[in-house]
Amino acid sequence: MLKKLLIASALAASSAAPAWAAPNWTAVDQALGRPGTEQPGGVHRYGFPRSDLKVTLDGVAIKPALALGSWAAFQPMGDDVMVMGDLVLTQEEVNPVMSRLLASGFTITALHNHLLRSSPATMYLHIGAHGDPVKIAQALHGALAVSGTPLAAPSRDSQPPAAGAGSSPPLDLDTSGLDQAMGAKGKANGGVYQFSFPRAEKLMAGGMPAPATMGMATAINFQPTGGGKAAITGDFVMVAREVDPVMRALRANGIEVTALHNHMLDDEPRLFFMHFWANQDASKLARGLRTALNEMNIQKP
Repeated sequence: MLKKLLIASALAASSAAPAWAAPNWTAVDQALGRPGTEQPGGVHRYGFPRSDLKVTLDGVAIKPALALGSWAAFQPMGDDVMVMGDLVLTQEEVNPVMSRLLASGFTITALHNHLLRSSPATMYLHIGAHGDPVKIAQALHGALAVSGTPLAAPSRDSQPPAAGAGSSPPLDLDTSGLDQAMGAKGKANGGVYQFSFPRAEKLMAGGMPAPATMGMATAINFQPTGGGKAAITGDFVMVAREVDPVMRALRANGIEVTALHNHMLDDEPRLFFMHFWANQDASKLARGLRTALNEMNIQKP
């Protein structure tokens, strides 16, 4: 509680004080063995795709960008950072990684499935931390090292192209049709077409503003499976009153609900995360997903 009060006091004072210096992101990058991606609000986000895992679900070989992407987001907080993340682990990896994180001062905020029937089964460990960014990065790297998570710096060829440097290979999907049905513009990433829908409210976590890039936005992913079909998964980020209508909208449109749970411990308002799965006609799924989104308080495009 004292730490939260001190954070809140520092935030209030910062409106009249000079802006905080940004963390030494180069040092954080070095500790994690890869560059972070700058996000709105000064957040730095790091991805650790589980490209080592060969996971299938209902005959679909799941790409890392669909449902196997570990990540951690660092938000500046004075000289320190607030970190939130989600680690994709096999069942055997969960407790060794958890023990290393707990010993390093991390908080484990959730542990659960996102998928059903996947082989091998994957678990999702949600994490939080406050403190020195380099020390947190070193601790996170050490915890991931006891899993099979690839930690070598990604090659240039595996990185998405920089702005103006060309485009991703075309997907076997009518992406313009999906954009129209979803009411938003998606983006191609690692063979998957992704949508993000931030909530309209101001969200808080641990007494700090929590932007959408800290894992607070609804994520919807389409992976083409041929013949105009797509496998979809992701999560809806909802307040309590939205849970029932969103669930009913998904089921009415033939979309499985695979999990319902929390990801954080101290979020305001309290948020619930609903994961889903289907492999059907992509346009039909997009229309069904849009009916669920219409039940929520999301930002207008």
